[in-house]
Amino acid sequence: MFSLKKGISYLKGIIQVRYDREKMTEKILKTQYGDVHYWISDQISNEKDTIFFMHGLSAGHELFVMQTDHFSKDHNVIVWDAPAHGASRPYKDFTYEKAAKDAAEILKENDIKEAVFVGQSMGGFIIQSVIKRFPDIVKGFVSIDSCPFGDKYYSKSDRWWLRQIEWMSNLYPDKSLRKAIAKQCTRCERSYLNMLKMLSVYDKKELCHLLGIGYAGFLEDNSDIKITCPVMLIVGEYDKTGKVISYNKEWAKDLNTDIRWIKDAAHNSNDDRPDEVNRHIEEFLQICSDK
Repeated sequence: MFSLKKGISYLKGIIQVRYDREKMTEKILKTQYGDVHYWISDQISNEKDTIFFMHGLSAGHELFVMQTDHFSKDHNVIVWDAPAHGASRPYKDFTYEKAAKDAAEILKENDIKEAVFVGQSMGGFIIQSVIKRFPDIVKGFVSIDSCPFGDKYYSKSDRWWLRQIEWMSNLYPDKSLRKAIAKQCTRCERSYLNMLKMLSVYDKKELCHLLGIGYAGFLEDNSDIKITCPVMLIVGEYDKTGKVISYNKEWAKDLNTDIRWIKDAAHNSNDDRPDEVNRHIEEFLQICSDK
């Protein structure tokens, strides 16, 4: 049953999203595959760094509601509904290559030469697709509960299971599937309800297909890449999604960097513990500015 406490938390989240939308301008990138909706700071200043926030699979721009308001004071901010997600639907034949090209085009049409890209889960996959094709536009990369590109990280078993996601998801009753996804991704009530809200725009068939192409599409674009920009890895200590924690431990060794562990946070760690994650991103932005 939906308690008063849950209802109040839910309404606060909606109010916050609307508040952020009022401070940012919604724009649409027209592509041959579909319209891509994104929100950008009203006034773009060449004297400020730009941060491009990219959400995870089956989520939407609301995943970063606790970041956009915080960082828009001193930075140019962009957040989108990724192709085939949220308002950016319908979108024909989603691939990570198309998403990377759309992201690059958004910067181009706003006369922004480079950005610090912050990606949660699938958002980190898209950013690595951008690095693979347009490395010069990536000033820095913050990975939040994402996984690395690179053939060596994924066993044959890993790859086989990732290709089974769509039909396996279809085995769940609709409500159970949504609750299971939201529960696995979050630790706090507000972020749990926010995830349910983002999932609500899809019917079950679309949601299962989206999950399928999200993971299978990653395998299609995955390859060994060289990342030359600064990188920060952020991971929720309770992230139980796949093998995110073990992949990040290997990734951190290869990058010769530390993981910023977020206490009492799961896969959507930026939504579970926004203040802590925001502090890490602020630190990273300073590192990028000093380069």
